[in-house]
Amino acid sequence: MAPHEIPITESISFKSAGRKKIDSILRVHGTQIVDGRNDPVVLKGAGVGGHLNMENFITGFPGHEHEHRAAMLEALGQEKYDFFFDKFHDYFFTDSDAKFFAARGLNCLRIPFNYRHFEDDLNPGVYKESGFRMLDRIVNRCAAENLYTVLDLHAVPGGQNQDWHSDSGVHKAMFWQFKEFQDRMINLWIEIARRYRGNVYVAGYNPLNEPSDPDHTNLQAFYKRVEQAIRSVDPNHILFLDGNMYAMDFEHFKEILPNTVYAMHDYSTMGFPSGRQYDGSAAQNAHLKRSFERKVKFMRDHGVPIWNGEFGPVYASTSETDYAMTNQCRYNLLQKQLEVYRETDISWSIWTYKDIGMQGMVYVSPETPYMKLLAPFLAKKASLGVDFWGRDNKDVKHIYDPLFAHLDEVVPKHLQNKRFPSPLWELKRHAERVLREMLLSEYLGFEMAELFKEKTFDELEALAASFKLENCIQRKELNEILEQDSKLG
Repeated sequence: MAPHEIPITESISFKSAGRKKIDSILRVHGTQIVDGRNDPVVLKGAGVGGHLNMENFITGFPGHEHEHRAAMLEALGQEKYDFFFDKFHDYFFTDSDAKFFAARGLNCLRIPFNYRHFEDDLNPGVYKESGFRMLDRIVNRCAAENLYTVLDLHAVPGGQNQDWHSDSGVHKAMFWQFKEFQDRMINLWIEIARRYRGNVYVAGYNPLNEPSDPDHTNLQAFYKRVEQAIRSVDPNHILFLDGNMYAMDFEHFKEILPNTVYAMHDYSTMGFPSGRQYDGSAAQNAHLKRSFERKVKFMRDHGVPIWNGEFGPVYASTSETDYAMTNQCRYNLLQKQLEVYRETDISWSIWTYKDIGMQGMVYVSPETPYMKLLAPFLAKKASLGVDFWGRDNKDVKHIYDPLFAHLDEVVPKHLQNKRFPSPLWELKRHAERVLREMLLSEYLGFEMAELFKEKTFDELEALAASFKLENCIQRKELNEILEQDSKLG
């Protein structure tokens, strides 16, 4: 076992965080979030990605969640499919997870969820109680440990952005082209707000994760509509509104909505395999600060609170050369980012709480049934570079580079940035998205599902139980950094 790995059973101390009892709904006051006593509250926590909105790099499947689920249903049949995913959802975040989280000194969990838990595309507007039961379960488990939660709609029909985590299965954000999709999500938020109004443990609602609206104006119209709709049933809870272009661009925002926190995401390429390694130089630190200040200029100009809804490095695995040195650089980067955030007491939510070894505060042990079953497949998936997040394409460069060169040659240079979201995505990125992250990933999804075929109920139980906290390992250095920051206020 590597030095940074500590079995959860040997590391958890379930002590009270010593925070004031949550007893009032939070609200916006100037540049601060305050409680019912007008005391400032800085939200510090993590997103529980991969749970109610599954993502490929977090739990190991390729491509998109709905395709993964369809392949698993075909392989398992309805009864075993329901059994496995019910167990998975229950075990991924238990009472023990809430206790572990609170013991780190953190005070807020962001809960990403997929609209598909709440309504079916063939039966829109008919809400499924099963989805609300799952959401209630995690909110209540956090409340028992005096933790706030932010309810985050992470995937909507048609996709609010072009990436895998909006679970659309395509490379266009179709949500912005169909009013029917937008109407459905407005109505869903009315139902969510109706159920959670008055709940003091819910810090607020994050109506749309990382939108990417090509026209920019559609997002503004949607935010105005959803604000009015939510306020019609719940006038008190805070809204957390992401900027456009994956929560990084507020250039086209024109007005400040009441009782609203504006949310940016602050990933640094220096924390990823494809980026330049962080060395702590003055130039790199200045770059970090400039990037952050560019994203929050809108909030600074208008005197409103800031929430960094996502950030965090990707960590090297123990199988990689010089992994310890690489990860130390990334821990140093994280510490520097937190230092920047502390300068003005902004709230933040690191990505992510639990996964299979990329970013999580805790991750599933390689010795669990799930990781042993998937190990050869995960190695193949990594070598093919099908996941965008944190991947290294070195094993397939010789295959794709000639194609990218061909596209660069035949597509006129002045047209290569015509497809949105340019300039964030270049021509090569669009090709990767279609070929590897969509087409190849869908076929690999069938291959992964075959690994579960013929499994007994007991075996499926053990596979799902791999995600229980006691079967996970904590990333020691990461948690120590977060704990130390929580003590600094």
